[in-house]
Amino acid sequence: MGPILALSTYLILGPLDKSANSNALRSILLTDFVYVLAIAALVLNRITRMIASRRAQSAGSRLHLRLTGAFAALALVPTVTVAIFAGLTVNIGLESWFSERVRQVIGNSLAAAQAYEAEHVTALEIDATALADFLDASKRATFFMNEGDIRVVLARGQSQIQRGLKHAYVIDGTSKIRARGERSYLFYFNPPTEEELRKANATRIVFIRDLENSELRALVRLDAFVDRYLYISRDVDAEIFTLLDETRETAKLYNQLENERGRVVFEFGLIYLGLALILILAAIWMGMWFAERLSRPVGRLTGAAQRVGTGDLDVQVTEEEGDDEIAMLGRYFNQMTRQLKAQRETLLDNTRQIERRRRMFDSVLSSVTSGVVGLDGEGRVAFVNKSAERLLGWSDDHQTFALAVAVPEFGKMFDALRLAGKEVAQEEIRVTRNGSVENLLVRMSTRRREDGSLEGFVVAFDDVTNLVTAQRLAAWGDVARRIAHEIKNPLTPIQLSAQRIRRKFASKLGADSATLEQMTDVIVRQTNDLRRIVDEFSKFARMPEPERKNIDLIELLKGVVLLQESGQPSVIFHQRITENSLMADLDSTMISQALTNLIKNAGEAIESLQEKGAPADFQPEIHISLIVDGACAEICIADNGIGFPEDRARLFEPYVTTREKGTGLGLPIVKKIIEEHGGTLNLRDAPLFDNNSRSGAMAEIRLPLATNTIRKGHDK
Repeated sequence: MGPILALSTYLILGPLDKSANSNALRSILLTDFVYVLAIAALVLNRITRMIASRRAQSAGSRLHLRLTGAFAALALVPTVTVAIFAGLTVNIGLESWFSERVRQVIGNSLAAAQAYEAEHVTALEIDATALADFLDASKRATFFMNEGDIRVVLARGQSQIQRGLKHAYVIDGTSKIRARGERSYLFYFNPPTEEELRKANATRIVFIRDLENSELRALVRLDAFVDRYLYISRDVDAEIFTLLDETRETAKLYNQLENERGRVVFEFGLIYLGLALILILAAIWMGMWFAERLSRPVGRLTGAAQRVGTGDLDVQVTEEEGDDEIAMLGRYFNQMTRQLKAQRETLLDNTRQIERRRRMFDSVLSSVTSGVVGLDGEGRVAFVNKSAERLLGWSDDHQTFALAVAVPEFGKMFDALRLAGKEVAQEEIRVTRNGSVENLLVRMSTRRREDGSLEGFVVAFDDVTNLVTAQRLAAWGDVARRIAHEIKNPLTPIQLSAQRIRRKFASKLGADSATLEQMTDVIVRQTNDLRRIVDEFSKFARMPEPERKNIDLIELLKGVVLLQESGQPSVIFHQRITENSLMADLDSTMISQALTNLIKNAGEAIESLQEKGAPADFQPEIHISLIVDGACAEICIADNGIGFPEDRARLFEPYVTTREKGTGLGLPIVKKIIEEHGGTLNLRDAPLFDNNSRSGAMAEIRLPLATNTIRKGHDK
């Protein structure tokens, strides 16, 4: 493309001889400029890459950059010098063209030509005006003149003009001849145009140049006549008038060129600048090509080394022929990459095996239910599995802490393990998390390296709260069965004996009969109390199997709430129970007993708070709600009473109560009833109610629904 543009520029500037402001020259110069910009962009891109390689300390980049700079300097100095000299030469040449002497010569020529033309025009104007005035005067002197009279007057006036006229006519507004002068024939007549006639009406006299016939004509309006014009002509030198026009055009062109001299200098300067840029770019390109030929082997090694740095060990460079240092470097480099590839494959195999073992280790630790905590040699937490986070209520912030800080309950056991120098220690520890007490069976062991040095510790623990509770419940059930068996048998004989003593000896004692009555009543009453206690023991120890029926759980709950509202008139009950039916396979008697017990406990918690001293504006409330959560019904019974103790998990154990008059068997029996029906019972802190500044306790019951129940979920 470069040679084509160079040839086109030469043809336009040379043989085609286009002016500096021609569109063709501007177009080809614009194309040359775009071409130079494109080549410059390519060269600049290569230079940028070379500079980047130099800054990156790439091998061979210094040699490449130096050679390119040398070629560019060698081309830049003479090219710039020639460009400056050419610009000065063009400027000096233009100064000689547009000097004051040349400007004066052109001005004088134009003035002489204009004076010659003005002389002929002035003479013709004088003669035409005089002849027209003569005709007007003759018309005013004679009232009536016909065309013959006008011809006589026209001929007489024509003869009186000293410079002479070639033709003289009197015409009307349609350019029709009305009278002719001497030697003014019809075939010499060239009628004026309508435009010239309109100008004559406006200015009275109009001059017409006819250089083809070497004539200068004048058209004059006759004021004394109606629609009549004097049309005369005189011979002139057509060549002189042609030269006059050419002189005028030459002067105009000269002035235009003088005004555009700066643009011409600028355009020629662009041409020189473009040539200089092409030479410089060509030199830079040649320098880069030559430098690349010299530094190509080093560049290949640099690129290969970069690829090796990114992990590509399959790269091989072309080995140069010969035994010089560059050729030997290529061979050594290929040998090095082969060795590195073999070593990397070995390392990757080892890493994959370690990763498989790590994933298996993480999978095992994540799937086990036991909590596992890894410690470093100083006792800081290094690893925690999901079960440990769940059991201890941890977040990621607890990692990297010391064990005594993260779990203070484990600190004493860990210190004992380290001081005693034991390998394994095991102990049952109670921890409190989120308001509940959990029993954890903790086992700590020491981890050692192959050389026997201490590497860290492993802490494993299980939640045995349910196991301890089950063991206690089983023990209490066995005790209850034995007590019920040992106490229930003699109760009836004792009661009967007391009644017989009262009937037999009451009449014989006289005044002391009242005392006997009182004593026997005490025996009977205490016997009934013992029988009630034995019945509760029996009920707790041997809960009967539920007789399941398809009942409406909502109707059952509403009935229980209605009874408790009547029994606790001072408490305000809030219900959120759907109006639709909700069927479930339950033992209505046992579930009713469990719900009654829980609502009764809520009322007793409020009474306990009032006994200890409730606020003056305290308003006792019990909130009961029922929602459907999937295939289960969730019943929540919440109060704003005294609340649960910290160790709320022990409330499900027999004979554990917070009330002085309580037996401690209510909640265990309720939990057993719910579990017999396949449900769950959880004790939580109640949310804050409206117009209350404290929260009490909440029992959350989940019972399975019947399989044929169709329900939509409800919001609490």
